[in-house]
Amino acid sequence: MRGAGGPRGPRGPAKMLLLLALACASPFPEEAPGPGGAAGPGGGPGGARPLNVALVFSGPAYATEAARLGPAVAAAVRSPGLDVRPVALVLNGSDPRSLVLQLCDLLSGLRVHGVVFEDDSRAPAVAPILDFLSAQTSLPIVAVHGGAALVLTPKEKGSTFLQLGSSTEQQLQVIFEVLEEYDWTSFVAVTTRAPGHRAFLSYIEVLTDGSMVGWEHRGALTLDPGAGEAVLGAQLRSVSAQIRLLFCAREEAEPVFRAAEEAGLTGPGYVWFMVGPQLAGGGGSGAPGEPPLLPGGAPLPAGLFAVRSAGWRDDLARRVAAGVAVVARGAQALLRDYGFLPELGHDCRAQNRTHRGESLHRYFMNITWDNRDYSFNEDGFLVNPSLVVISLTRDRTWEVVGSWEQQTLRLKYPLWSRYGRFLQPVDDTQHLTVATLEERPFVIVEPADPISGTCIRDSVPCRSQLNRTHSPPPDAPRPEKRCCKGFCIDILKRLAQTIGFSYDLYLVTNGKHGKKIDGVWNGMIGEVFYQRADMAIGSLTINEERSEIVDFSVPFVETGISVMVARSNGTVSPSAFLEPYSPAVWVMMFVMCLTVVAVTVFIFEYLSPVGYNRSLATGKRPGGSTFTIGKSIWLLWALVFNNSVPVENPRGTTSKIMVLVWAFFAVIFLASYTANLAAFMIQEEYVDTVSGLSDRKFQRPQEQYPPLKFGTVPNGSTEKNIRSNYPDMHSYMVRYNQPRVEEALTQLKAGKLDAFIYDAAVLNYMARKDEGCKLVTIGSGKVFATTGYGIALHKGSRWKRPIDLALLQFLGDDEIEMLERLWLSGICHNDKIEVMSSKLDIDNMAGVFYMLLVAMGLSLLVFAWEHLVYWRLRHCLGPTHRMDFLLAFSRGMYSCCSAEAAPPPAKPPPPPQPLPSPAYPAARPALTGPSRHARRCPHAAHWGPPLPAAPHRRHRGGDLGTRRGSAHFSSLESEV
Repeated sequence: MRGAGGPRGPRGPAKMLLLLALACASPFPEEAPGPGGAAGPGGGPGGARPLNVALVFSGPAYATEAARLGPAVAAAVRSPGLDVRPVALVLNGSDPRSLVLQLCDLLSGLRVHGVVFEDDSRAPAVAPILDFLSAQTSLPIVAVHGGAALVLTPKEKGSTFLQLGSSTEQQLQVIFEVLEEYDWTSFVAVTTRAPGHRAFLSYIEVLTDGSMVGWEHRGALTLDPGAGEAVLGAQLRSVSAQIRLLFCAREEAEPVFRAAEEAGLTGPGYVWFMVGPQLAGGGGSGAPGEPPLLPGGAPLPAGLFAVRSAGWRDDLARRVAAGVAVVARGAQALLRDYGFLPELGHDCRAQNRTHRGESLHRYFMNITWDNRDYSFNEDGFLVNPSLVVISLTRDRTWEVVGSWEQQTLRLKYPLWSRYGRFLQPVDDTQHLTVATLEERPFVIVEPADPISGTCIRDSVPCRSQLNRTHSPPPDAPRPEKRCCKGFCIDILKRLAQTIGFSYDLYLVTNGKHGKKIDGVWNGMIGEVFYQRADMAIGSLTINEERSEIVDFSVPFVETGISVMVARSNGTVSPSAFLEPYSPAVWVMMFVMCLTVVAVTVFIFEYLSPVGYNRSLATGKRPGGSTFTIGKSIWLLWALVFNNSVPVENPRGTTSKIMVLVWAFFAVIFLASYTANLAAFMIQEEYVDTVSGLSDRKFQRPQEQYPPLKFGTVPNGSTEKNIRSNYPDMHSYMVRYNQPRVEEALTQLKAGKLDAFIYDAAVLNYMARKDEGCKLVTIGSGKVFATTGYGIALHKGSRWKRPIDLALLQFLGDDEIEMLERLWLSGICHNDKIEVMSSKLDIDNMAGVFYMLLVAMGLSLLVFAWEHLVYWRLRHCLGPTHRMDFLLAFSRGMYSCCSAEAAPPPAKPPPPPQPLPSPAYPAARPALTGPSRHARRCPHAAHWGPPLPAAPHRRHRGGDLGTRRGSAHFSSLESEV
């Protein structure tokens, strides 16, 4: 920003005046003792090099203070190898000619190594004169007060003119940080024709152009302080903006603020920022006693902002010592490099020493003293100045409300004095107190930055509610600062910019929307009704009861009542392997169809000429078919399940055709089962549906098992609607009500709550933003009892019509839709039913394992019964010829279960041979005698059918034994 504002214009007359003064001045002696008894060249104590620093004070107010500053400053600033000798000089003249003559007289009469300048005149011509003298003499000149803080860049070549005050650009940088913090993006620049006003406007353009903040610069007003209050007031009213940045000279502030007061522009609805050289210095006054920062007669507005150096309240000795320390530390660096202090210029009429000044300039640019950084930029200002933001209280005192350190802003809260001694709000027509309530995404409350105490972009500061019933003590703690953002906050900011008002935003203490309890309204509605707030904005539903006591704006969001549930977890039931077919199909398949077909196949085989041929025992001929009813069932069962066990196929043509038809039926049955089984094994999430609040699930929850658990958040419009229209439902759900929406969602996910009834807009947002997309509103966001959100105002408020028109404009311009996409959208889709496949665990397949365990248990029972019959009961049955059918069935079941063919009929025994020896009768008892089992059961010897006719030899005593032995052998053979 070099050269901004036409810097060469004001500098030319100052140079001409300086040269004219030098021409008229008489020559000065080469060297003379300086004021205060300071000597010229000579050694200091302990061989230290003397360092003469001139302390120049401009103004009669310093006459008594300057005499005692020398020793105090010398004691405060100690530098190794140097004997700091401050030389105090008070300049009585305030005009530029007197200032030039006295400074040149000082430089000619004393060999000085630096100058520290302090004044209370704040004359704009001082800075160019000091800058020129520094370039002419190569002397470092440090200005420690605001009067010298105005230097028009670019500086003189070779000048070492340094300033401990803040530049206009640095002040504006801090001010714009404050504006961004409070989202004050709309402002107007007000200037006079004071030197530097063009640079001021140029700096504003640099800070706003290309910024992501979205500044709305509503123009610049250039005032003439001598035009009169009427003209100034008309000019100030010509631009509608609550934020005003004023740049003017110190003496011009009084007429400007007086005109603003007459125009009604100094109330709490307007925020003024003072910028300029008169506020740049380090001290709160030009002299001891601290007179007002600005002229005492100026009607300054309460809450006026200004930016000053961090040590603005330091005493004069402290400020001067800082300037002397800069000269001493630079001289020490020179001594270290050169071994001596270079001879600097002391004659204003001598030839310009620009080349020497450029070489010595760098020694004074990076100084550290008293743990503070005094590094200067090329314009002579501090690189990292420590600044403070001050505000004028209602008691007409200046209060520090913020600080600027290392390019970081830290602010107190509230920032400006909107409140009186007991935090009572100031009545103003353009300033509104707004109540709100945290509820995502409409109002999101976050803590301020713990380090800087500021809020991030797109959020505005908000506070806890102030207790206005009883005045707190003066030392009561300030309300806690929070940061608010969200859908409704963006609407509030747009309303403030469009209509033109400022606001204070605070959170209601009870955290409720508004309900009448024992005749008293609470929440946001209560704040507006009892006139503690001018406006309430948030997720505030419009209903008939609230509309009777407050006015609502047009609705800006459509809402109502909705129901949120959790998606099912999609697990597969243990009986899923049976679900492809209904129980009736399973019964028809394995009880009726299998049995009927098995009997049919057996009958066809039994009646077939090549089958049993109506013989159940051994068939018509030896070696005939042994196909039984058991083998028929075994065959059909194996075909159904594709079992690879040995089976016996029927021989009859009709039976074979029937078996082929059954095989085709089994293929169709298994294919249909497999296809449906895959579908039933997919984990599908589902959502319960209800038709509305009058649904039977809500009206008769006890009739379900388990009973439906549902609730809402009390003290809201949703609960009131249910209480008024469904009293039984309300009395049931009271036990399941939740204090906050977030807790209700947690209960839903945990399964402790089946349904949550609440505001539709909030639930739709929560469903879209839910992690895992496990929450959904029924009916794809179906809304019951449709209504909307509105802004609550006092009955008959004059703000209702402007707010309604502004909201309708936002709706027409699609600004509301844009905000909905920004704040109310999410990644979850409400109507999406997710179907996913995953590995089946033991719980999913438990039914199959249960069936296997049951089959194993039945097998053990059959196994035990088989052994019991075989070893205990079969030998106890008496002989009978009516057991032929059971014998055939038993033989068939045995062969069927053992998967072996029945043994072929026994061949007829060979004819007996004659016994060669008498030993043969001795062996007959072993063949004809009763067996071990026969001896146990007396009638066991009569088991079995009669032996088939076969030739045999009759002989004495052997006929009966042979017949009995053959019968016994035949029965055992058939059983085996």
